Amino acid sequence: IKRKGFSLRRPLHPVVLLTLVYTISRLCHFKAKRGFDSLNQTSSVQNSVAVFWDLDNKPPNAFPPFEAVVKLKTAASSFGVVRSMVAYANQHSFSYVPKAVREQRRERKLLNQLENKGVIKSIDPYVCKVCGRRFYTNEKLVNHFKQIHEREHQKRVNQIGSARGSRRVKLVGKYSMKMEKYKNAAREVLTPKVGYGLADELKRAGFWVGTVSNRPQAADVALRDHMVDVMDKRKAECLMLVSDDSDFVGVLKEAKLRCLKTVVVGDADDGALKRVADAGFSWTEILKGKAKKEAVSVVGKWKDRDILKKLEWTYDPEVERKLYDSEGMFDDESEDLDFDGSDDGNSSDYIHKEDSGAWWELDTESDADSSKSQ
Repeated sequence: IKRKGFSLRRPLHPVVLLTLVYTISRLCHFKAKRGFDSLNQTSSVQNSVAVFWDLDNKPPNAFPPFEAVVKLKTAASSFGVVRSMVAYANQHSFSYVPKAVREQRRERKLLNQLENKGVIKSIDPYVCKVCGRRFYTNEKLVNHFKQIHEREHQKRVNQIGSARGSRRVKLVGKYSMKMEKYKNAAREVLTPKVGYGLADELKRAGFWVGTVSNRPQAADVALRDHMVDVMDKRKAECLMLVSDDSDFVGVLKEAKLRCLKTVVVGDADDGALKRVADAGFSWTEILKGKAKKEAVSVVGKWKDRDILKKLEWTYDPEVERKLYDSEGMFDDESEDLDFDGSDDGNSSDYIHKEDSGAWWELDTESDADSSKSQ
């Protein structure tokens, strides 16, 4: 055999040749198996995860909203790719101010009074993150921010709202950086007019926030309908629910019947939701990162379960009917052949004699002797 750059004069050793043939046959054998390839593909493809948050039942009172959402998203990404994050609450939940936030505001107000009287003095000056000016008291920084930057921001918003068409697009592109800089600075300087900025913090972290009426169970009904819609449209293979409300037990059972994975985040150790779901975690485990570590074993169990389901035998009525018909056809042919080959004229008499009596009557000794004499 001659190739460019080298020549092979000696023939291959029989052992080497057999090894090459065996390796090629094994490769062709595994490539021909569709089930083997499909199992590898399913194990490598990540699940799409949808997060649903019942803010009426489980608001992040003890934790900063943005930090809680970031930790929650990190834990959810351990189960797959996070495709959607939805939160529902009534107007009262967004206007409510937790006790920890009220105490922080009371302490800040007391510090402002002491700074104005000169009793205490801040070591580092208060810096405006929009223009960079420095102030020795926090109250002067707040007044400066409201008088200058808040008015400028409102002018930009009004100008964009009154514009139409291409001019509106140009204004949005022109003021986008300034408006984003203002929002980041206002979050630390200004106090939200309603609540403590829960909706804005969730939206900033990537959540879609839905506000419902103050009627009882309005948020639960809206969240349940959204979950059912996601299941019907097959938008996610894993559902993560943040709630302790037992009204969602039916939805989780429906999700498991549809072969979807379910994860619950709540503070109840032995709640009804955690008993139904595939995995359950508390807020403490989410914030400490313990849920992310345990998610590895949970996902491994899910993959093993999916592989076992693919290997299980499933009943196919069409295949079974064809198999049964083919077996029945061969049995009929064999019976016909046996019957035709053994028919010599005496069989009909024998059958007639055997069928002369009723099937439930037993032969007596006299009948047996008479049959022998015949």
